[in-house]
Amino acid sequence: MAGHRYFQVTAVDPIGGPSRQLLLSGNSIDLVEQVILVDESGAPTGSAEKMAAHQPPGQLHLAFSVFVFDGQGRVLLQQRAAQKHHFRSRWSNTCCGHPRPGEAAAEAGRRRLQEEMEIDLDLGVVGRFTYRAEDPESGLVEHEIDDVLRGFYLGEPDPNPDEVSAWRWAEVEDVETDLADQPDEYTPWLLPALRVLKSAI
Repeated sequence: MAGHRYFQVTAVDPIGGPSRQLLLSGNSIDLVEQVILVDESGAPTGSAEKMAAHQPPGQLHLAFSVFVFDGQGRVLLQQRAAQKHHFRSRWSNTCCGHPRPGEAAAEAGRRRLQEEMEIDLDLGVVGRFTYRAEDPESGLVEHEIDDVLRGFYLGEPDPNPDEVSAWRWAEVEDVETDLADQPDEYTPWLLPALRVLKSAI
């Protein structure tokens, strides 16, 4: 996947406004997640409903990828749940997601890490890359400027089964080898995110 990297990232304040949109349907209220649309430089240009942003050809938006390490230098991987909208059941980094309008990447990563893995810790941004990937199963498209976040944790996760079907600690070199041998077992953003991460160490 082609993309550029930024190893010194200057934070850009995202656009203001509500992070979620209320939709009234009969007697029910649905919360629709919003993502931050950006131009190629990463400057916010607006917002869109998350699923709409992932329809072909894909709208460029902000995202983040979290990597959590233990005391032995191993990275925590998760296998995405089978009911996820796209790239189902693939192995990936500790967690990922999208900042909401008005939310910084590190803040969003911490929120999502708690939601998916029941881990609460501070995260730091180590770099950024851009990629585009189409999921052949769902047809949804990821077109993202992705902030890579890193943190350290000495416990074990307690994953949300709606988000995560399995997890494991792994050596980064072993992950890279398996990615080369079985790329379809992993999410397409994992390899470029790992490259950014290693370049920052």
